[in-house]
Amino acid sequence: MGGQQAPQRMADRFAAARARGFVGRQAEVEAFRRILADGRGAVVHVHGSAGIGKSTLLHQFAWLADGVGRPVTVIAQEPAAGDGAADASLPHVAPSSLVVVDVPGAVPAAERLLAHVPDDAVLALADREPPPLAWRTDPAWLGLLRPMPLAPLDPADSAELLTRRGVPEAEHPHVLAFTRGHPLALALMADVHVHGSRGDTSPASPPRVVNTLLAALLDVVPSPQHRAALEAYAQVLVTTEPLLAALVGVPDASDLFEWLCTLSITEYGSRGIRPHDLARSVLDAELSWRHPARRAELRRRASTYYQQLFTDGDRARQRTVLADFAYLHRDSPLVGPLLAPVTTGAAAGSADLDALSIAPAEAADLPGLLAMAERYEGPESARMLGTWWGHPAATWATVRAAADVEEASPAGFYLLLALGPDDLDDPVVTADPAGAAAAGWLARHGGLRAGERTLLVRAWLARDTYQDVSAVQTLITLRLTHHYLTAEQRPALTLLPFADPEFWAGGCAYTDFDRLPEADFTVGGRAYGTYVHDWRRTPPLAWLGLLCERESAADPLAVAAPSEPGGGLRVLDAETFAAGVREALRGLGRAGGLRGCVLLRSRAVASRAGEGTGPDELASALATLLKETAAALQAAPRDRRAHRALHHTYLQPAGTQQRAADLLGLPMSTYRRHLAAGVERLTEELWRRELDS
Repeated sequence: MGGQQAPQRMADRFAAARARGFVGRQAEVEAFRRILADGRGAVVHVHGSAGIGKSTLLHQFAWLADGVGRPVTVIAQEPAAGDGAADASLPHVAPSSLVVVDVPGAVPAAERLLAHVPDDAVLALADREPPPLAWRTDPAWLGLLRPMPLAPLDPADSAELLTRRGVPEAEHPHVLAFTRGHPLALALMADVHVHGSRGDTSPASPPRVVNTLLAALLDVVPSPQHRAALEAYAQVLVTTEPLLAALVGVPDASDLFEWLCTLSITEYGSRGIRPHDLARSVLDAELSWRHPARRAELRRRASTYYQQLFTDGDRARQRTVLADFAYLHRDSPLVGPLLAPVTTGAAAGSADLDALSIAPAEAADLPGLLAMAERYEGPESARMLGTWWGHPAATWATVRAAADVEEASPAGFYLLLALGPDDLDDPVVTADPAGAAAAGWLARHGGLRAGERTLLVRAWLARDTYQDVSAVQTLITLRLTHHYLTAEQRPALTLLPFADPEFWAGGCAYTDFDRLPEADFTVGGRAYGTYVHDWRRTPPLAWLGLLCERESAADPLAVAAPSEPGGGLRVLDAETFAAGVREALRGLGRAGGLRGCVLLRSRAVASRAGEGTGPDELASALATLLKETAAALQAAPRDRRAHRALHHTYLQPAGTQQRAADLLGLPMSTYRRHLAAGVERLTEELWRRELDS
């Protein structure tokens, strides 16, 4: 039986099966084939995060080398230290061999092997870190070192891996969303499907999956506090040392922060550190089933930290904080899908969020901006928008995809209209269907007071995606939100129209914007639906707090806007407010004299008293506000006489107006004139505070 083949070894069958299961890495494989064909020595340094497929690629290299007749030596254990050539632990390497070094921290082992391998051998090693700086800068390594950084598999290769491992195509989207192309995660999730909980390949899959992933991705965690730091930085978009301290609840988190920086799963950015996407998913999934209350508490602490930063007046930091704050809401079924550019860093077909910038529009931009509007909304819309250029109520802003290139083509724009009570009959406003609809509703129901403004987002769009979810749309949303919350004159209301209002209904409901059909409008045959938020009833910090509560609620929309002190606030007009000031002055100093005063339900008093306060606390806050505002008049020379009349009549009353006039040494007619001036000036200052609250 001379023609009979030798029986196949188990090792051969294993190697062949591994080769058949190998997916992707075409560029790396082709580069390695060229190295083998070249016939000269080389050091191939494969590097990447844990579980990214380094060992798998080294096995494929060994299979390829064996296929072309090259001897293969695999070193899977660190050689013992020895005295150079006499070191018996180093293997004998034949000429033209491939030496695979697959040990933790492979660089020292590889360095020791270099003196013992033939000149034409290929040394392939895997490491989490890039090649050492000495290798990359030493001229001796030029032409010898071949770095191969490994990234996650692309969607096509990821799907191919799942198919080969028996995962039905219908299950692929869930698995791909969780694993993000990470080979180890893909393999583990496929194993769960085939051998474990069939059909469940979501991030909430059995604990053993995430535990296995954690074991592969992380070194030993030194202490429970280090574990808490891991859990914390998996919850936020980027982590700084002060934020980590707030999340973990320690005064100084420098040691914990430095430890996170040493982890191979940590990535660095201009604003802080963050875990690799897969590591974040694994840590978050593990915490969500192990300690959901802890997970919710971490997000609440992050929200509180961001709110505190938002009050420091640093506009650049406020803008970035809004993106961080939005990231906390990524799991919401209502707004999560709308935040893809924040949660993934980029949206398909659009520029990366960090590469975009917004600046005031220039006259040279206008033709391009109107051309965008005409493309999506028609010529009538473009013509109507053009009438707003140069109008004092209008603010135009241009989005660009290259912040440092002045002539970069605009990637989008928005147009804001700030409308006060006197603008509601402006011919330019009423000639625009959007302005006319807004003005009509505001005149009937808006309750705008003197000095207040409504912000109408007249138009907004992205050049390539119109009003679909995109990086441009997200940046516009964040910038508009910043404007609502921090404008020098904060709007009393925001009116926000959409070309597809139903698509945005869930997100608007979540963010406390109510549907307002009365302000809908039609331009060029296309209908637009409008939403409204009243910042007088739910001001910025209360609004941010509301979103924080909704993020952690099982039913977000069941969380109502914050309960208002004193049984609910009123939007007071100037006349009612002035009457309230006179009422409060008469009651000041008398037991129970401020109970029932209309000013107890004003924004200025509520913001001073805080949430959840009772009538006595509100009355005390009103009394303090009256006295502090009156004292401020004393500092202005032109108001001192008026202040003295107020002081002896209401603040430290003389008993009767005649006694007050006598104390001031004034005739009654002069005293009354000064008192009237004092009440008027006090009312003006209190009204200003009311509008600013």
